[in-house]
Amino acid sequence: MSPLESALQKIKLVIFDVDGVLTDGKLFTSPDGGESKSFHVHDGQGINFLHRAGISTAVITGRKSVALERRAAELGIEDVFQGNMNKLESLNILLEKFGLAEDQVAYIGDDLPDLPVMIRVGVSAAVADARPEVRERATIVTDAPGGSGAVREFCDLLLSAQGKWQPIVESFLT
Repeated sequence: MSPLESALQKIKLVIFDVDGVLTDGKLFTSPDGGESKSFHVHDGQGINFLHRAGISTAVITGRKSVALERRAAELGIEDVFQGNMNKLESLNILLEKFGLAEDQVAYIGDDLPDLPVMIRVGVSAAVADARPEVRERATIVTDAPGGSGAVREFCDLLLSAQGKWQPIVESFLT
């Protein structure tokens, strides 16, 4: 077993950044100040599969967004930390809440504010179009860019490493 497979098998919580990870990073603002984001349905399905397999999820993002609140609720992500540039503080809250060690957590990011969490957790992932400084420090770099299936790619990899992917596939065949 490779060191990566061994690390992935320990993961019980996956934390996502939002802008540039769950979205492509583009923000659409209306004249009245409203904001919208685009989320990829495959990423949402990957998150659903994590939950189905008993893996918890959370979001830590520096921006505040009603669109994220709605999407997180749809996906059953209960732990959503918005408007928090001190992502380590949120990580510590999650570690305590779930009673986990750092090596039982994975984090997916794309930009410099994600680095403090990425270097502390057991598995860190960067989306394909992440900043170079983030990609070079990540355990895994996805082939897909943020907002275009990168989260699903990571979820599938994690579930496969934990032996939970094939039972999910089989559940759709019976």
